[in-house]
Amino acid sequence: MNKRTFIQLCSAAMTGPFLSNLVAGASGEKLHNWAGNVEYGTGRVYSAGSLEEAQEFIRKQNKLKVLGTRHCFNYIADSRDQFLSMKTMDKVVNLDAEARTITIESGMTYGKLCLILESKGWALHNLASLPHISVAGACATATHGSGVRNGNLSTAVSGLELVNAAGEVVKLSRQTDGDTFQGAVVGLGALGAVTKVTLDLEPSYRMQQYVYENLPLSELTEHFDAIESAAYSVSLFTDWQKKRMNEVWLKHRMENGESFNAPAEFYGAKRATKNLHPIAELSAENCTEQMGVPGPWYDRLPHFRMGFTPSVGKELQAEYFVPNKNAVEAILAVEALRDQVGPHLLITEIRTIAADNFWMSPCYKQDCVTIHFTLKPDWPAVSKLLPLIERELAPLGALPHWGKLFTMTPTRLDSRYEKLPEFVALSRKFDPGGKFRNDFLNVNVFGGTL
Repeated sequence: MNKRTFIQLCSAAMTGPFLSNLVAGASGEKLHNWAGNVEYGTGRVYSAGSLEEAQEFIRKQNKLKVLGTRHCFNYIADSRDQFLSMKTMDKVVNLDAEARTITIESGMTYGKLCLILESKGWALHNLASLPHISVAGACATATHGSGVRNGNLSTAVSGLELVNAAGEVVKLSRQTDGDTFQGAVVGLGALGAVTKVTLDLEPSYRMQQYVYENLPLSELTEHFDAIESAAYSVSLFTDWQKKRMNEVWLKHRMENGESFNAPAEFYGAKRATKNLHPIAELSAENCTEQMGVPGPWYDRLPHFRMGFTPSVGKELQAEYFVPNKNAVEAILAVEALRDQVGPHLLITEIRTIAADNFWMSPCYKQDCVTIHFTLKPDWPAVSKLLPLIERELAPLGALPHWGKLFTMTPTRLDSRYEKLPEFVALSRKFDPGGKFRNDFLNVNVFGGTL
């Protein structure tokens, strides 16, 4: 099957209700992740409608995992025993205008949260590409948006409430809990079931988005920092062919109503004359508005509209964080693999993320560039490709996204996380018997031991 035919089939598949098979577990059918590449080890799902119900259920279980929106492409959220769903726990607990914070239940998605915030005149500093992921799950895996001065989504977290293995409620805040808080925010689901999240807010703002086509690779390597700093959020899309970036998405934040000066040419790239999809063969119908049309923050920061919720993603995803100082070298290393990458690739996105202080974040104390691969759903082929990419990026300090596919060894992962021993100790404090651990965490984080 050629790329165009494959993309047409993918596009046709993205029309059904996203959570339609969530109830499958109750009828004994298998549960899968969003992309369909992971079949979970159990279909047993208990849905908690309150904190008390979640506590009681957790106390009774020997092993469990929390089931979120299932957007991870690997087994980090898998369970062979029991799932706890808190999907219906998606309400606002408190909006504190004076403190500029909002506390929400952990089942809330960014799509729902953004509309609530906008109606009250508030906003978040950043968003991911898709709006249907849950706030708690995205923060727990260091999921991110883009911007040289913008931290990943978890950097907005100023407070957490979680239920530990004993069924006890634990409340943590940035102000009072220091290192424990820094260790818990990107918790990988290993410390307990997050039930509430408090986020920092800022006043609502408007944005413009422009797309440019065919940025020469030579211009990118010579002016990387200037290109990535050219707007509030910048995304580069490439198929690694023809020594170019196919598209450059510039998301400009309008301060005091000031418009973005969008020249006809941007480092050799030409300004697009119509809305585009990151994958050129697909319709831009569900993409956020471009062409410089002003709009609210929540309808420009993501690549896809709030009302668009794909039912399945006929794709595989892998992503690697590299220290920003090594960005150009990393891009050139992947470009040299274009012949190996090309046959399996739908698109690559390159973004930047500012440093943070969370122990298990790939951006811990370092600004990063991420190189993201959206790949055809052929795991046998992808499983051979990823080691090639990782081999080239490993000397440059690469770390994989916790929720996406990788083949990097646990030994290499361990060596990259300087606070890993402290995180293991913290997890033993919250979950001494490993109730919230699974095979993925035991292998990649805990070294196969409790």
